[in-house]
Amino acid sequence: MAAPMEQFEIHRIVELPKIAGIDFSITNVTLAMLASGVVLCALFGLAAKPAVVPGRLQSVGELLFELIDDLAHSIIGHEYKRYVPLVFTLFTFIAAMNLLGMLVVIPTATSQLSITATLALLTIAVVLVVGFARNGLGFFKLFVPSGVPWYLLILMVPIEIISFLVRPLTLALRLFGNMIGGHVVLNIFGSFVVSLALLAIGHSVFSLSSLAWLVSALSLGSVVALIALEFIVAFLQAFVFAALACVYLNDVVNLHSH
Repeated sequence: MAAPMEQFEIHRIVELPKIAGIDFSITNVTLAMLASGVVLCALFGLAAKPAVVPGRLQSVGELLFELIDDLAHSIIGHEYKRYVPLVFTLFTFIAAMNLLGMLVVIPTATSQLSITATLALLTIAVVLVVGFARNGLGFFKLFVPSGVPWYLLILMVPIEIISFLVRPLTLALRLFGNMIGGHVVLNIFGSFVVSLALLAIGHSVFSLSSLAWLVSALSLGSVVALIALEFIVAFLQAFVFAALACVYLNDVVNLHSH
């Protein structure tokens, strides 16, 4: 029986030569990301077709866009529109990777820390670029809370700097931990179902066989409930990532009110 962590192993699908020490081989995780991108392009390509009466795909596309549009507007404010493409792309791409890993037999790309860390660093890099482009050196006011007495700034400024520096770490670990944790629990409970069912079939004592069948059925019910929960978590984690990206952008877009 497969070990719980075996599903997270990276396997090379196509071997390619290294360039400047970087391995460009195509792995199962690379294919999972490509599949997510293709699914998104196909979905929104079909949803973007104008129609007087929206079809199902168009309705789904509009609902998703309105969700992120309202989110960005409520957090960033009146200048939110220029940041909606970034936030919407992050949300849909993460949601596609999360959900596709649940629906088909491919690895969930967001269960790899390297993937979530890359997305987190990209988000913080955009925040830094926007922060310096809009505020110049005034960006550093982000680390100086207004209305705080000068003698408390000695303590508050280092705390604010550390808090900013750990943002990519918390962004990456939150998404990675939730996805890998849920999949491991599902794998463990699924192995209980199979193991106990085999035990029940091979045991001759009726009472022990009945007990094994009962526990196996309970484990199966837990697996079904966990799968439903995982689908909710997969969507919510993408939304949380998008919401935090909006919060970090708001800090630098509306720095004057920080």
